[in-house]
Amino acid sequence: MAALHLVILGRQGSGKGTQCSLLVDAYGLIHVSTGDMLRSAVAAGTELGREAQVIMDAGNLVPDGVMNGIVAERLSMPDVVEHGVILDGFPRTPVQAEALEDMLGAAGTPLAGALNLDVPVEVVIARMLDRGRVDDTEEAIRRRLDLYESETAPLLDWFRERGLLTVVDGLGSEAEVLVRLQAVVDGILS
Repeated sequence: MAALHLVILGRQGSGKGTQCSLLVDAYGLIHVSTGDMLRSAVAAGTELGREAQVIMDAGNLVPDGVMNGIVAERLSMPDVVEHGVILDGFPRTPVQAEALEDMLGAAGTPLAGALNLDVPVEVVIARMLDRGRVDDTEEAIRRRLDLYESETAPLLDWFRERGLLTVVDGLGSEAEVLVRLQAVVDGILS
């Protein structure tokens, strides 16, 4: 069986990190987050990693071309090729999604699906405020969530148009949400 390639989406505070860990345990996938990829490329001193470091040091967002290159490098590594991946934080735009589709298509391992962990805005705000981080004021959280919504809406449409998007109810215990996610993944695998 070919390795499984999934994308997980969801607002900050939706429980993506927790659910990724549980899905990794359940299916043997490699969890790859944008932050991890950037840190890994920078630490490895790859050409793209050095380029990303200069951009980040200047306080700027890493552009699609560099990010796409870093993701392509990571997806070509033996652990991902063998076990598959659950991508967290990439793609963020339809342009990045098209690049991902091209990368995986070239490798003969198409994207299997995009799981959108749906948790209402008021619930994720409460969760993030409960974490008690200094920069997590309600106003700052709402700004980040508004930005996420505006950036992500076209991406959700992109996945939906290709029949890849499944919206999963993210409310409930970790175990309840995992059961819903596993039902979707098992459906993809069957």
